[in-house]
Amino acid sequence: MVNFAVTLVHAHNWDTQRPIREQDRWADHAAFMDGLVDEGFIVVGGPLGNGEQTLHLVNAPDEEAVRSRLSSDPWAEMDLLEVGSVTAWSLWLDGRNTAR
Repeated sequence: MVNFAVTLVHAHNWDTQRPIREQDRWADHAAFMDGLVDEGFIVVGGPLGNGEQTLHLVNAPDEEAVRSRLSSDPWAEMDLLEVGSVTAWSLWLDGRNTAR
């Protein structure tokens, strides 16, 4: 498996007048993303800056697998979110499992 830095960006049908948790089918999108975390596909992730894009650390065999898996997101199907970028990431530093 390879680590990828993946950005998701607002797509054509994103309602700029509504916050993220008030977009159509928020619960379906959230459940889908939680499932990806449970599967180990998404390691960490969340909104960047003002929330117009999100950054996720993804564990997958290749870029095609990343794009394919994310295309099943209800928000991708509704044209609310789309993949902005997929970049292989050599993760050298990781303090998540280090006792401090």
